[in-house]
Amino acid sequence: MRTWAVVVAGGSGARFGGLKQFSSLRGRPVAAWSVDAARSVAEGVVLVVPAGSVAVGGTCGADIVVPGGDTRSGSVRAGLAVVPEDVGVVVVHDAARPLASPALFRAVVGAVDGTTSREQAPDGAVPGVAVSDTLKRVEHGLVVGTVDRAAVVAVQTPQAFRAASLRAAHQAGGTATDDAGLVESIGGIVRVVPGEPWNLKVTLPSDLAVADLLVVR
Repeated sequence: MRTWAVVVAGGSGARFGGLKQFSSLRGRPVAAWSVDAARSVAEGVVLVVPAGSVAVGGTCGADIVVPGGDTRSGSVRAGLAVVPEDVGVVVVHDAARPLASPALFRAVVGAVDGTTSREQAPDGAVPGVAVSDTLKRVEHGLVVGTVDRAAVVAVQTPQAFRAASLRAAHQAGGTATDDAGLVESIGGIVRVVPGEPWNLKVTLPSDLAVADLLVVR
């Protein structure tokens, strides 16, 4: 199946203190690293940037650059709108995760298009990593329970989806912290593949410094 990618770089970078997606990592914009990794599986890459900043960071190697929406989900919809209708798989990736490897992209796409598993292909696939910290449920500053960490994973991007399932999930115009949440909300099946511990999300300037130390490609 034809595969395209939507790289989401629509955040304002409030906690970072600026547009982190265009900050330099080893001489290249952070978003360019993410676009480059997405290119390893996608024949076309859409970069979604904050409204009003289309010309700020250039294309970062993407085929199409579009302005995003007011929310992350709105930005994904803006990117999805320009993905050709005959594309079978869409990968959604946060530009702020510049260290995701091409192998991780292949893993999520392979889980969706059936090339890496004999099981029935799901609607989507996400990378997950085990949680090492103890998790507590808290209400009004008080602990009300402990979560069994063996039953949870921390989810990353890239996330791959059957294009029809992703479009259907976005049709209602809802919002979620990731696209898998929207696909789950319409009854879609989402498979978890092993994530990468080094696939950090650049949120603070210190994260960018760590990413600089971890770059291997």
